[in-house]
Amino acid sequence: MKIYPSLISSDLLNLEKSIKSLDDHCDGYHLDVMDGHFVPNLTWGPAFIKRIIATTKLPVDVHLMVENPYWWVDKFELRENDEFVFHYESLVDKDKILLLIELLKKKNWKIGIAINPKTDIEKIIPFLPLLDQVLLMSVEPGFSGQKFISSVAQKVTELMKIKKSKNYIFKICMDGGIGKDNIKMISDLGVEQCGVASSIFGEGNPVENLRNLYNLVK
Repeated sequence: MKIYPSLISSDLLNLEKSIKSLDDHCDGYHLDVMDGHFVPNLTWGPAFIKRIIATTKLPVDVHLMVENPYWWVDKFELRENDEFVFHYESLVDKDKILLLIELLKKKNWKIGIAINPKTDIEKIIPFLPLLDQVLLMSVEPGFSGQKFISSVAQKVTELMKIKKSKNYIFKICMDGGIGKDNIKMISDLGVEQCGVASSIFGEGNPVENLRNLYNLVK
């Protein structure tokens, strides 16, 4: 399993230092972009994301918890290995989602769709052949430190069946409430990548916390 530290919970006044210390130990970074409308929280804008990307050679997942993901397409300067992950719930309409995917493919970025805990897998089935990632939210989006919603594990099983039967390429990813008590369980189910916040940047040394998580899924 790949682990992407979710930088929203890092020491924001020493963010560059945090990134440099983790670069040799993780697979990439999870960047939560919130607009204060789609979720009741506000985080980074395009300029800040640009500076984070310039600080690391590792890939980043830009997770957009925003009302209008279209607005952000021309605001970012992502690399080909970075992923633009938008919420199904922010658009819902099939044609609007397909148009956004088309725009992102022209950018040569990797593309992901995130779904909230209460959203059924069936809603995103039409888009699965076009995706590089499906991000399953295992907490309600908007705030770090929430408790893992265990019922989301069933969605991993559903996605695995579809992926194998259709030979799709998308990664199954998960974000929210992931730590030492559940990371092996979701890895065994088939989750290939996860965003981790509090369990890395909470108590203790972030690098050691990250190593401990990797040891659990080896």
